[in-house]
Amino acid sequence: MKKLLSLWKNYSFIVLFAFVILSLFDFRIATAAIVCMAAPILVSFFKGRFWCGNLCPRGSFYDHVVSKFSGHKKVPKFLKSKVFRAFMVVFMMSMFALGIYKNWGNLYGIGMVFYRLIVVTTIIGIILSFFYNQRTWCHFCPMGTIASVISRIRKSKKVLQISSACVSCKICEKKCPLGIVPYEYKENILSHPDCIQCGRCVKVCPKNAIGYGK
Repeated sequence: MKKLLSLWKNYSFIVLFAFVILSLFDFRIATAAIVCMAAPILVSFFKGRFWCGNLCPRGSFYDHVVSKFSGHKKVPKFLKSKVFRAFMVVFMMSMFALGIYKNWGNLYGIGMVFYRLIVVTTIIGIILSFFYNQRTWCHFCPMGTIASVISRIRKSKKVLQISSACVSCKICEKKCPLGIVPYEYKENILSHPDCIQCGRCVKVCPKNAIGYGK
């Protein structure tokens, strides 16, 4: 199962490429994007933002393709602020709902709404990654924000944990694409609602102090 998850995490960006290309031939295919809109929210009830860091095809694209050209700089606090994130949820969901309403009964038109939403937001994420890091979009992705709120309420225990072996070397903080400080959760679960459980902190920890069930 771990090997399968690893393969998906590393190569699921191919699904994004296929979506963009195939939908041009038939926009009805683009309605499949509903999965990537609903899944982050559903998964957040059980494992926080696990979808964002491990199962999202766009996340895979940012991590394994865009990261090669990313600026690898800290994301401005404004883009991570609650006000901006709330604005993005309201704005994006309103535009999406309006598009669905105008095309109700027309599957091709609805497919076009999905297609524009995915392509435009992906391009925005690419542009921002040149200035900051490859996961900049994930800070204010509407679905990610909703999943983050659910994670805060549910407080799932099926997330990463920091054991007493942690020496607060701060390497994990430098590698976290969402700017989280894992070592602050020493001897506890990494309960930050924005943790996408991408595993970067796990890989770089010199004491193997981060993982599941530590």
